[in-house]
Amino acid sequence: MAKTHMIHEFGMGTSLRRRDYTEAAARAIRDALWHNSVSLAEAFGFEKSDMIIDVEIGVQSPDEVDTATLLDIFPYGQPSITVKPGGLDIPKPDGSGVTVIANAAIMVSFDMEAA
Repeated sequence: MAKTHMIHEFGMGTSLRRRDYTEAAARAIRDALWHNSVSLAEAFGFEKSDMIIDVEIGVQSPDEVDTATLLDIFPYGQPSITVKPGGLDIPKPDGSGVTVIANAAIMVSFDMEAA
């Protein structure tokens, strides 16, 4: 397979009150997707289902992210998700909790030999 990266998008998401790493990651993915309105598959003669979507998520507690839930965000393509240490946990000034910040990087590729 000649996997060729075609586009990268980046996003940030938060969980302000519940310390929900999955929700922060989901918001980061949606933020990244909303930055992109390119009809990339059609431009190269591919179906949307041919999109190879590699997602990297950065949060302070990677083990607390439910990647199966995140896969449901993508309406087409072949998404895979990797969660790594990153993002930020910001303690609230009054000590009542933590705000979670997640970062997402989405890379879309195609198998260019298939064209």
